[in-house]
Amino acid sequence: MGAVSYLNTKPLLYGIRRAEISREIDLTIDYPSRIARMLLADQIDIGLVPVAIIPQMDEFYINGDYCIGSNGPVASVCLFSEVPLEKVERVLLDYQSRTSVQLAKMLLKEHWKVEPVLMDAGMDFRRQIDGTTAGVVIGDRALEQRQRSSYIYDLGEAWKAHTGLPFVFAAWISSRPLDPAFISEFNEANKMGLGHIDEIVKENPYSLFSLHDYFTRFLDYRLDDPKRRGLERFLQYIQPGRPVPGPTLSRGS
Repeated sequence: MGAVSYLNTKPLLYGIRRAEISREIDLTIDYPSRIARMLLADQIDIGLVPVAIIPQMDEFYINGDYCIGSNGPVASVCLFSEVPLEKVERVLLDYQSRTSVQLAKMLLKEHWKVEPVLMDAGMDFRRQIDGTTAGVVIGDRALEQRQRSSYIYDLGEAWKAHTGLPFVFAAWISSRPLDPAFISEFNEANKMGLGHIDEIVKENPYSLFSLHDYFTRFLDYRLDDPKRRGLERFLQYIQPGRPVPGPTLSRGS
């Protein structure tokens, strides 16, 4: 199993690590695009991966009822700049993300209706966010960047304004069906973690942003029907005119 190394996974992993099912899991933690590559290379059986990899999969299964999502502002997936968006000439795209980069490209063109030069960014790209150069930053580094940048454009908020739907950034995806009994137990482990937000906040002291607000007001972990509709809409955007491969947003068990 692979999962993202950001703060946003703490509630899900809290339950997984404390449940009996943890004995059946060999867990790898890394940044999103690397976990995605591991799933595509068949190095893990299931991963909490960016949903933008789905069109690259011949077959996919979305397992359980939990995800990394938002129903409006998400706080940790943003476009940052020192000038208003209409004055931005260049946008650096976070190397750690697939979904957020695709989302930013769509929103720049269709929601904000601007066409800056888009550039893939390297490891230290945040120091280049200055003047008319903006950057898409995700995860914990985005929470840090909120303290530095003059203008913050939240991609979760922009998606909701553009479509009226919530957004799914990452889900528990596998390339083959998994044992229904395992998925049922795994689902309960995810649920258990979300019932211990106060304990998770205490275990992860963080001064830059209220983690309680982050976990309860900005992130929405439920993979409910509105989020599934939002996910279908996003996949249509990034692969227009092509059917989504595999079973459409299978719930697993």
